[in-house]
Amino acid sequence: MSAIKHFITESIKKTELDEFLAKELDRAGYGGVEITKTPLGTRVTIYAMKPGLIIGRRGQSIRDLSKTLEENFGIANPQIAVAEIEVPELNANIMASRVVSALQRGIHFRRAGFWALNQIMEAGALGAEIVIRGKLTSQRARYEKFRAGYLPKCGDPALKYLRLAVAHVKLKPGLEGIQVRIMPSDVKFPDRVILKPEIEAAAPTPETAAEVVSTPSASSPPGELSTSAEASETEATNLKEETAGDVS
Repeated sequence: MSAIKHFITESIKKTELDEFLAKELDRAGYGGVEITKTPLGTRVTIYAMKPGLIIGRRGQSIRDLSKTLEENFGIANPQIAVAEIEVPELNANIMASRVVSALQRGIHFRRAGFWALNQIMEAGALGAEIVIRGKLTSQRARYEKFRAGYLPKCGDPALKYLRLAVAHVKLKPGLEGIQVRIMPSDVKFPDRVILKPEIEAAAPTPETAAEVVSTPSASSPPGELSTSAEASETEATNLKEETAGDVS
């Protein structure tokens, strides 16, 4: 198998697994999956709002899920770990599912879109965008876009840090699609310059301060001597008097 076919096959498997988990773990607040291959097997990390529903009583639910992944998806020795989502409003999958549930309850699409957008921005996101497509107001399909903040769509930050989720809901007029993009606040953009604060001068030490006091200043007025200069002049005068006394 070539490298291109290998990556395509792995991406298809991950997409199928993501769709299966989103359907099975909808009540637990499914927020995404991360698959990592290790020498001992395959580590599957599931992000959810309610990890207890995934684990089940005495771990029975998670054992059944592990068996399903091994039989239906061909994952060798799956080791499932469940991580709780601390801020659900910054998870694109959860916000897309919330918009879907709001539309299913009959809430107007504009109200649902602005409600979800405000929740994302209040949670501290740098930017967000929600797009709802389908037969919104007439028999002709169109889309409505709700956007706030700073949200780059191309370049390295968009590929690395942008969180994207797509969900679908079947209503009476027809099928509608919801696309959610979220840019978290802890992103470091390569084109932003951070200015470092100036380094303050070091405070003088006691030894340095004593040297400064004992040294005569060039700016002092004439005739004013420091303590050390006066002492040396007194010693010289005494030495001259002693010498004169010996000669006499």
